[in-house]
Amino acid sequence: MTGQGSPGRTSARMGSSAGRADAESCSSGSASRRPSCPVPNPGAASGGCAYDGSAITLVPVADVAHLVHGPIGCVGNSWETRGSLSSGPTLHQRAFTTSMGEHDVIFGGEGRLREAILDIGRRFRPAAVFVYLTCVPGLIGDDVEAVCRQAADDLGLPVVPVLAAGFAGTKNAGNRLGGSALVTHVIGTAEPAYTTPYDVNLIGEYNIAGELWQVLPLLDRLGIRVLSRVSGDARYAELTWAHRAKASMVVCSRALLSLAADLEARHGVPWFEGSFYGVRATSDSLRGFAEVLGDPELAERTEKLVAEEEARVAARLAPYRQRLAGVRAVLYTGGVKSWSMVAALQDTGIEVVATGTTKSTPDDVSRIRGLLGADAQLIEEGNPRDLLRIVRESGATLLAAGGRNMYTAMKGRVAFLDVNQERHQAYAGYDGVLTLAAEIDRIVSSPVFDRVRQPAPWAARHPAETLVDLRVPVGLAG
Repeated sequence: MTGQGSPGRTSARMGSSAGRADAESCSSGSASRRPSCPVPNPGAASGGCAYDGSAITLVPVADVAHLVHGPIGCVGNSWETRGSLSSGPTLHQRAFTTSMGEHDVIFGGEGRLREAILDIGRRFRPAAVFVYLTCVPGLIGDDVEAVCRQAADDLGLPVVPVLAAGFAGTKNAGNRLGGSALVTHVIGTAEPAYTTPYDVNLIGEYNIAGELWQVLPLLDRLGIRVLSRVSGDARYAELTWAHRAKASMVVCSRALLSLAADLEARHGVPWFEGSFYGVRATSDSLRGFAEVLGDPELAERTEKLVAEEEARVAARLAPYRQRLAGVRAVLYTGGVKSWSMVAALQDTGIEVVATGTTKSTPDDVSRIRGLLGADAQLIEEGNPRDLLRIVRESGATLLAAGGRNMYTAMKGRVAFLDVNQERHQAYAGYDGVLTLAAEIDRIVSSPVFDRVRQPAPWAARHPAETLVDLRVPVGLAG
């Protein structure tokens, strides 16, 4: 394992230079834009709008009431729709909405919004109320900021406007707008009880299936304290003092690079980009903290911990790598997961033959090619027919993708691994790689695939009556 460290190390370090250029040149005031800067296009929000992206970024803050100002249909981030877990409060799992109707569209929804904020504040006494603007109130011109200021004075608690109406752009644009709301209204409004030389921020870690809890023990062993989490298992108070950290790590979330860049520009907090998916990536991310904090003793402790953990994981991974040798996988996801999950899958011993690049930037693609080679097969559009064609042509026996592709895998009689945010398995850190290997082994070893891939019993007896080519998934024939 240790001999394979260079590719992952390159990925972790590149975030500090290439990612910094992305964050700066994609800002609203930049005169020139890089090709990787997303530009709103008609219909681009169909895969997730700006409001959805802002909610993904902020809803994991567990002690905050998240109020959606718009029609009832906009409430999508509520109970069980995402796997962001909390070690304490669960208020973030409640769905609050103003449920605007025709009357509000005609006469304005500001009164309804104010009543909703006051009702939530008095009944639940949250640490804060986050108000999410959606398309309808954005189009009719509701002054959400003014309503939030007045309600905050009445309640005596923070009321934060998140101005990310769906038509503002894609999900990634909404991620950035959510981070901008934190910079504008939250970060820097309070001070921590004390600070240490090893205080850091984790930006873009959403604690999916409890993945954060697999990383925190590693940082604790190094003496590193996570001062603020944005935003998995976070509390409002810790967001207010994120400006006092000594370093930030952007965790597999390029859409929040702007937040890290703002913290550096306003408060002098240096940052780097890394990943906790895979053995190599986890080791390099831990080294990244030591490098950015600039402490030789911390660097020495880090190397010792990395050596111990890599040896432990290598011993426990060996049986899985032997069993999974020869397994080929097609990974269909987007953004940074298109390369971070490649590294994790490779660490389990399987071969990734193709990966999706939907919503991936040119920098993401370059990392993919660094992991898979210059001839890597990149999937830009993954409709079911094309996905299954790639699976058949590459000889893959595993499709790793989001939950919506589960039925595609079922039709193609292919083993399926859910790598999206709704999953219930945590794959981060060293222990996460072991969990990933065990899950893949369980899936591909299931005897059901040997049975379903055999011709139907009646096909051999009455071949002339076979109407469907059994080599083509049912529903995709023709």
